[in-house]
Amino acid sequence: MIRVSPELLKKMQAVRLIITDVDGVLTDGSFYIGRDTELKRFHSNDGLAFVLLKLLDFPVAIISGRYSEATLARTRALDIPDELVFQDHYVKSDAYRELKERFQLKDEQIAYVGDDFIDEPVLRQCGVSFAPANAIPEIRDMVDHVTSVPGGAGAMREIVDMILRAQNRFEEAIKKLQGLY
Repeated sequence: MIRVSPELLKKMQAVRLIITDVDGVLTDGSFYIGRDTELKRFHSNDGLAFVLLKLLDFPVAIISGRYSEATLARTRALDIPDELVFQDHYVKSDAYRELKERFQLKDEQIAYVGDDFIDEPVLRQCGVSFAPANAIPEIRDMVDHVTSVPGGAGAMREIVDMILRAQNRFEEAIKKLQGLY
């Protein structure tokens, strides 16, 4: 289990919405481009993180700078509603504000995961900020927590586990996953 400071623990306890970037966070940032298609590689551990959140009715949203059919296919497979998936949003703060209003939340109640300069404004505004180990140095230096693994290798799962443990909801999620609750 990852050790966290009392300050980070308190921030994570307040989270009611998790927003994440895609490329470089849920993927390793690589694109496989064919003649008529784009492929991305997503990690199954991150997929299970989204399942755990859904079992707890814990909302999650996506803000990506690029539009990608592969991203849309993945979010639909994870049952993330299309209205919570923002693609082709280089100015991510606009989508962030829309989500904040939709869920009637304060900044302190929102966690954001990002890896590059495009994410910086939202990382500075949200209540608790995360970056995968492969994030650019400037982003790693400014966030509340850098994951032990890079994007596309379970970084989102690490973050979700941390937040659910901070909120004493991890065991509940696992029991629901196993059909025991």
